[in-house]
Amino acid sequence: MVLDLSEDAREFGRQALRALEAAGGDQLVQQAEAKPDIRESLVGPVLAGLGAWELDPRTDVDGLEAAAALCRSAGYWAAPYPVAERLAAPTDLDVDGLVVVADTRPSAALAGLDSRWAAVTLAGVRTHVTGHAATGSAFVTELQLAAIDENGAGDVALALTLPCWTLLGMLDRAIELTLAHVSLRKQFGQTLSSFQSVQFQLTDAEVERSGLDILAKYTLWSIGNGSADALTDALALRMAALEAAETVFRVCHQLHGAVGFCDETTLSWLSRYSQPLRRLPLGLSATRDLLARRAGGTGLKGLFA
Repeated sequence: MVLDLSEDAREFGRQALRALEAAGGDQLVQQAEAKPDIRESLVGPVLAGLGAWELDPRTDVDGLEAAAALCRSAGYWAAPYPVAERLAAPTDLDVDGLVVVADTRPSAALAGLDSRWAAVTLAGVRTHVTGHAATGSAFVTELQLAAIDENGAGDVALALTLPCWTLLGMLDRAIELTLAHVSLRKQFGQTLSSFQSVQFQLTDAEVERSGLDILAKYTLWSIGNGSADALTDALALRMAALEAAETVFRVCHQLHGAVGFCDETTLSWLSRYSQPLRRLPLGLSATRDLLARRAGGTGLKGLFA
């Protein structure tokens, strides 16, 4: 079992990181929030130029790893575009992307986009997105759906896993920003980073982030190898991602103080736009419950055991 991404995938992620920075970096999400209708024009051409939509994460392991690296880079900049959902598009439907939705009040962060979308429930029921209601925070909108079939069981694992890579990129950036903040900010004549209590909190956050990093790579391996446990592994990854996000953002906000909730601070934008990833299709408690029922008495295998 080799869990590290290939060098080609890592280089693709680095190129994506630089391309998104050149396109506007942190300004992208701020511009998109002011005008949601320009989301596609802000980010779409950048991703198309990288060849993002030519990746094949469903049948090509190299394409799967490159897709994960791209999602992580998109998360780092909180790119205002559903990159993971585009990459999860099913091959047997004439749509541009796929979102996983709950059975009740299905919602997704699709406001301002004119693309063709499909949705799938965790039970594998697939539908076309035919419209949406009023837009809420972070581009989230309640969806109007039309039934397709119940053949989406094979779509769910990938569609759950790639957004976890986007969230991982957000956690990478949140910790990076916090390290820079505590290294510059002084209290009682010392930088905050020199205080043991701050070091302990940062350690807790980094343990969660680095643990999620390994589990995300393991789940890619599980999907790429066609494991029968891929969906269970994807649910376990989502649970770990939500737990890690809860710890990392709590620590980062605490160490930033009140300024961490102001729009002048990049952490505030990251935290706000992590919410759809953390709450849709299910939050932490519901994800735990679903995983417990699916794993049953056999428990988890591999790194999740």
